[in-house]
Amino acid sequence: MLGCMLTATAQQYDLLIKGGHVMDPKNKINEVMDIAIAGNEVALVEKNIAADLAGQVIDASGLYVCPGLVDIHTHNFYGLDPYGQYSSGYSSIHPDGFTFPYGVTTVVDTGGSGWRNFIQFKEQVIDRVRTRVLAMLNIVGHGMKGSPYEQNLNDMDPKMTAMVARQYPEHIVGIKVAHYSGHQWEQIDRLVEAGERANIPVMVDFGGANPPLSLETLFMEKLRPGDIYTHIFGGGGFGREAIVDKGGNLRPFVKAAQERGIVYDVGHGGSSFAFKHAIPAMEQGLKPNTISTDSHMSSIMSGMKNMNNVMSKFLNMGMNLNEVITASTWTPAQVINRPDLGHLTPGAEADIAILNVLEGDFGFTEKTGEGKMMGSQKIENELTILAGKVVWDLNGLTAPLWNE
Repeated sequence: MLGCMLTATAQQYDLLIKGGHVMDPKNKINEVMDIAIAGNEVALVEKNIAADLAGQVIDASGLYVCPGLVDIHTHNFYGLDPYGQYSSGYSSIHPDGFTFPYGVTTVVDTGGSGWRNFIQFKEQVIDRVRTRVLAMLNIVGHGMKGSPYEQNLNDMDPKMTAMVARQYPEHIVGIKVAHYSGHQWEQIDRLVEAGERANIPVMVDFGGANPPLSLETLFMEKLRPGDIYTHIFGGGGFGREAIVDKGGNLRPFVKAAQERGIVYDVGHGGSSFAFKHAIPAMEQGLKPNTISTDSHMSSIMSGMKNMNNVMSKFLNMGMNLNEVITASTWTPAQVINRPDLGHLTPGAEADIAILNVLEGDFGFTEKTGEGKMMGSQKIENELTILAGKVVWDLNGLTAPLWNE
């Protein structure tokens, strides 16, 4: 009995991750380290933590350990409204099945709800799922219900949008406009006004106009430093300019806008990413600030698939693994003003992903049946920890052999 008591006393940590290559961009860690977890918090990050100090040990040798991934462009306001689309409709997805298997612990629903139905979104989704779900309110009060709702300038109310955002600062981290068609700038002006009133960033899905509205005007005159342009490698067809011209040359203002502080977000989606834009842009020195999925019912079944697949594309297009993880953890946490997320500082909530980087011949598509790129590396999530608890374990890193 005394021996058991001594052993229990000696165990200072609930969980210990040993031997993994830790990538924690905030703390500039990029080497093999151990991570100890006590309760729901990171307790210690050191070179060698004794295994007998922990109740359970996870051997992460040969794997990469990073903060839980932060996906700032998703659609999770799922529901049964047959006309709701991304606002309590069938186009959005229950997050848990599309987050934890890929190391994602925090998502931002971008524009599914507006000030009129945010409470429904909170009660129906945020309060019921395990994934940490944050929100960017739609500048349209009814949210992302498609046309004609998203074309209604009269429902774009900066005052009411900002008022609801200020009421729920722990949940609402930004404001979004999407899919507006027309040559007006009023939808952008109202968006930015709401962001200013609530003191939070805005995200633009630029919609469409023929001829297209000027990206240069949007980046250099309309948006503020810290505001987000999503679908950075989309456009180029009817209604929206791409960041490269038809010859693949990066437009001259694009780097200047990023230097000015405009945040370039991937927002891959079902049809908002093209290799013919991404590869030339990256070859000319442009990298996205944040990697995100724009996950919804059609994108998860197409070329986007999941967060790891999107990250893998950028790993094969010239970003190194530390850059990919930075753009998927600490940078997005900063963009949404949530510095409590996206890092492994002792005292932080223990949200952790353990990743494997596979080597081989892999194909990556833009969307089903179109535009394939071959790559030699693919990221696969092995294990996900949310607030100190294992919520996904692909190959049984935490399980003993059945016959032992």
